Amino acid sequence: MQELSDNIELEKSKSHIIVQIIEYIPNAVLSKTIIKKITGNITILSFDAGEELSEKITPFDTYIQIIDGNAELNINNKKYYLKLGDGIIIPAHAKHNFTAAEQFKMLSTIIKSGYEE
Repeated sequence: MQELSDNIELEKSKSHIIVQIIEYIPNAVLSKTIIKKITGNITILSFDAGEELSEKITPFDTYIQIIDGNAELNINNKKYYLKLGDGIIIPAHAKHNFTAAEQFKMLSTIIKSGYEE
């Protein structure tokens, strides 16, 4: 598997079609930064069929929305099957990973503030 990342933010005050700002790359997971700040970030990712992101844990809640295709998400050993338009919050400190039985694209939003409460 190849993981490719573009950390340059999208141009501000310019309209775009979210699903078209990232392509599918054979045998790869591709990510593109939309906004990256110390308080959080928004990233779009594309997964080629058969690819996966290995299990990880993040200290913040993460909101995921599927914007193309279907995805399999495992959160704390429970499987979720997400289709176009579906969204889910991955809780902070939860073990999770993604698997692509088919190509899919997703939007990932992480908020890093507000946990002091």
